[in-house]
Amino acid sequence: MTDAEPMIAGPGLAAHDAATTIVPLDAPFVDDRGAIRPLVEADIRSVLIIESKAGAVRADHYHHSDWHYLYVISGQMIYWYRPHGDTSPPRRIMVEAGQLIFTPAMMEHRTDFPVDTVCVTLSRNQRDQAAYEADVVRIQMPVDETTR
Repeated sequence: MTDAEPMIAGPGLAAHDAATTIVPLDAPFVDDRGAIRPLVEADIRSVLIIESKAGAVRADHYHHSDWHYLYVISGQMIYWYRPHGDTSPPRRIMVEAGQLIFTPAMMEHRTDFPVDTVCVTLSRNQRDQAAYEADVVRIQMPVDETTR
């Protein structure tokens, strides 16, 4: 496993690899106090809460070394992705509340928000502006807007 790949280990997280987009989640631990849902076991340097308004577009880039998970708390997002350098049309996934997706390094990706949405992003790299800008490459993903 390279430094750019997530280090997935331990109980409480469904196994996946860098080719997985929607990460299967294990069942939550439930008792009379409520529930605990395991999300990620990885070396993470940044955790962000992102609130997106209906109609917003985010990302439209790829990262040289960073990878990240996106967990949709509420709302939904359209996730477009393809490996960097691939000229075929990007793939499209509708991600619903309660789903977790994984974006490896060198994966072009874009997120569109048809409704107000709240997500948590968990990333390998620090997300201060200087570190982020040194790793990100902005693009204009050719999405087919008619499939929104």
